[in-house]
Amino acid sequence: MPTLPPPADVTPPVPVVRAAAPAATPELGALRRAAVERARRTSPAGTALPDFGLPAVPRAVTPAAAALAVTTPADPLDDPVDPPFPITTPSRDTGSTTALVVSATDALAHAGSGRKVWRVPVQTTWSAQPMILMVLESVVRDGRRWLRVRLPTRPAGQYGWIPYDHTVVGQAHWWINVNRARRLVRVYHYGHRVRRFRAVVGAPRTPTPKGLAAIYERNRQPDPKQFLGPWAVALTLTSKVLQEFDGGPGRIGIHGRAGASLADPIGTARSHGCVRVDNDDITWVAKRLPQGTPVLVR
Repeated sequence: MPTLPPPADVTPPVPVVRAAAPAATPELGALRRAAVERARRTSPAGTALPDFGLPAVPRAVTPAAAALAVTTPADPLDDPVDPPFPITTPSRDTGSTTALVVSATDALAHAGSGRKVWRVPVQTTWSAQPMILMVLESVVRDGRRWLRVRLPTRPAGQYGWIPYDHTVVGQAHWWINVNRARRLVRVYHYGHRVRRFRAVVGAPRTPTPKGLAAIYERNRQPDPKQFLGPWAVALTLTSKVLQEFDGGPGRIGIHGRAGASLADPIGTARSHGCVRVDNDDITWVAKRLPQGTPVLVR
């Protein structure tokens, strides 16, 4: 049967031209390395960062190294599309992939398109620590890689897509499980439980919100004898009841116990939504678990 021509009022489809993947550049690698070094300087003293797979001191470029460039792999930090390791979904066995934000960028509703969800800065909004977010998944659209990340914004559990070339990815091989009914916190490393401790959780009128969150900040307290104890580990969760609390945005955290907070015994549900644990436990968590560590509250 002969092929009929299209009706006169139908415009033939225009071929879609896909943008070529950006080329690897040493400038991007230098920017990323500088961001990692800045993160090391601006994180609280004595705390861990995600594993970026980098030495503490950037390697020197020598004539011999340049001569070997044709036979050795390129620096993975120069690559704007392909990460140095597989990006995995957060899990208790593997922890999470993390994204250190190198330069401010828009988080979009979809990968490469859609409305702006949030303007992501390079520092956290409360204490100006490096912005390190938990990665949920990754896709490539029109030659550019995008990361879906958990955002520290309202409503709790919000996510957005940010460009991979504005980040340095790392790995946090930890997982925190908060059981509200049992008032129990479990910490896992590479899937193995390494710590277990009792907690105070949110009261019935100000419950600790459920969901998958991540460590957002780790703040050493100026006076460990006050309400929060020695450390407050802020999460990407926010209260569904309190829009503001103690000068902040109602952010949920895990923190110590001192002063007036000692009136609420461990194992009770009496907080404003935060998870309170003994001071030795919160100090252990704050020093070892990096930003971007998954925290599942159930």
